[in-house]
Amino acid sequence: MSHNEVRDTDAETPALTLGAAEQLLAIREIERVFAARLRVMDNKQWEYYPTLHTEDVVSETWQGLPGDKQPSTDGESGRVVGREALTRAISNLLDGPVPVTSAHHGHCPEIVLESDTTARGIWAMEDQLWWDNDGTEESLHGWGHYHERYTKVDGIWLISYRKLTRLRQVHTPGFFSFLKPL
Repeated sequence: MSHNEVRDTDAETPALTLGAAEQLLAIREIERVFAARLRVMDNKQWEYYPTLHTEDVVSETWQGLPGDKQPSTDGESGRVVGREALTRAISNLLDGPVPVTSAHHGHCPEIVLESDTTARGIWAMEDQLWWDNDGTEESLHGWGHYHERYTKVDGIWLISYRKLTRLRQVHTPGFFSFLKPL
């Protein structure tokens, strides 16, 4: 997000009806749903994962995967639509036939409330993944940013959109060999 984009968004802020304390609470609730998603994903608590997303969530977080392994929706590679489809794709990646240990971290959130029920945010991120390849540890270490949108549904903030942009990714030569198309 450029500095000008932040200014343009700030011009929209007066449309909010939330008071300052309510805005801070909304931002804190968004931070909590983001943190819960990372924890639930790393702990492989798949029964909770869909509850953190809207029904129609869109995920474009697959760019680090080889093109032939990326999930797709309606023929669009690297895009998953719907919370059940998203849960299935991420659980197949991290908890499929080959279990992958993961550690995801999100830092320095830039959250902007667009209305009383919509927001967007950018988070610096770092992730590490490991799996055992017949006694050889394969690993991936990545850095980048999550670009997300949030919607308040029935009084609860949920993730409605996510895109991952990678700045750098390093991995062992055989890291992607376990993957089947998602």
